[in-house]
Amino acid sequence: MTQRKTFLLLLPAGVLLVVFLAIPYVSVFISAFRVPGQGTPYGDGYTLANFTRILGDWFYLGQAVNTMLIGAVTTLATLVIGLPVAFQLARPDLKLRGLFYGIVLSPLLVGIVIRSYGWTILLGNNGVINRTLRGWGWIDGPLPLMYNTLGIVIALTHVFLPFMILPIMAAVQGIDPSVASAARSLGARRPTVIRRVLLPLAMPGIQSGCILVFVLALSSYVTPALIGGLRVKTTAVTVVDAMIDTFQWPFGAALALTLSVLGGASVLIFARLTRMKWK
Repeated sequence: MTQRKTFLLLLPAGVLLVVFLAIPYVSVFISAFRVPGQGTPYGDGYTLANFTRILGDWFYLGQAVNTMLIGAVTTLATLVIGLPVAFQLARPDLKLRGLFYGIVLSPLLVGIVIRSYGWTILLGNNGVINRTLRGWGWIDGPLPLMYNTLGIVIALTHVFLPFMILPIMAAVQGIDPSVASAARSLGARRPTVIRRVLLPLAMPGIQSGCILVFVLALSSYVTPALIGGLRVKTTAVTVVDAMIDTFQWPFGAALALTLSVLGGASVLIFARLTRMKWK
């Protein structure tokens, strides 16, 4: 009877995983090996030509490398900015906690398209930043802040920063304050306490935040499309172009599957290097 109740409780979650995760992935996997047919975007027959086209063309390999680089740099930037913010928000004596929570979560209250357009206003050649710097006499010409990898990383860092801060903050809040007090009483300085005690205990939150931001940055479409324009194309942008603009569904599915494999391998390597505990 207990097993039956457990099964019934898990059944809705299992159905959701199958419908919204397993079936789409199986569909993409099968479509990646199809031969494009006339009159249908899904393909006719099976082949490995889609993957040989990707692996044999540096244009697509370069996009994959650039996408991975953007994901890694965005993850590093959000970690550097979000780590001290998370430690401050986790302080039990912090005043105006609700206000600071609201500031951290505020980017999530605005649509990603609006946020990306906002960054185009800030980073453009005639944008707020360049106009201000020229007005102060610091630069003679506009800084190249848009239509390049730098602009995409800046915008993605702003978009995904809350996803780094919240897991780290939750992990830090779970640390017993007496642990840090004990380390200080034994003569450890504050930087040593942070490096030797707090950071290792907060590592599960750091790992979760890094994986979450990295995966989201890899699959991001709107921000790279708007900030990068036609000069910088990530694999996610090319996937959408292949499926929607040219109706090359098998090739787009192969690109998406390749990006998923690269992202999954990167996550496993990161988990291995940081000795991530899965249980």
